Amino acid sequence: MKTETATVTREIRLAELRAISLDGTDQNEMLVEGRAIVYDSPTVMYEWDGVKYYETIAKGALDGADLRDVPFRYNHSNSVMVMARTRNKTLELIPDDKGLLVRATLADTTSGRDLYALIKRGDIDKMSFAFTVTESSYNKDTRTRTIVRFKKIWDVSAVDTPAYSDTSISARSFFEAEAERERKALERAELRKKLLLKTYLF
Repeated sequence: MKTETATVTREIRLAELRAISLDGTDQNEMLVEGRAIVYDSPTVMYEWDGVKYYETIAKGALDGADLRDVPFRYNHSNSVMVMARTRNKTLELIPDDKGLLVRATLADTTSGRDLYALIKRGDIDKMSFAFTVTESSYNKDTRTRTIVRFKKIWDVSAVDTPAYSDTSISARSFFEAEAERERKALERAELRKKLLLKTYLF
């Protein structure tokens, strides 16, 4: 098993998002909720030639992670106003035994109301979160990357299109690199077999 540390690449993952109504809250509050992280749940992140590559997040991976001043955005865009934020407690990131629950009270602005209406109606039902990793490992036998420790959660976003197709460019590049290493190893093994065969024949 290969262990990696100090990974600085910012990665993005997809999760479900929904509008919610809580007893005892102001019914005019625009509350949305999603479970961004589920511990110990292997997910297929990449597939090549029928071979599947998985990722799982170890229980406790959020311990010590920087969750300060995290904004809730739309499509991870800096050009759209922030909809909620941990700094003023309009965004809650709630680590628990299952993973990470995200709950946001959207701003009562034109953008916030529009976004909430689309989430409530189901036009937007996905969220994603951006993060960096301090430590991860890769098991070649099971082709599974395990995120052992998050370094920082950068933002959470409502997304109108599953542009990442349940993964991200950075995740795909990680598994593509592993798949390429496997292909090259197989090629080298085949070449060695051919050379040995020639040696015995001649």
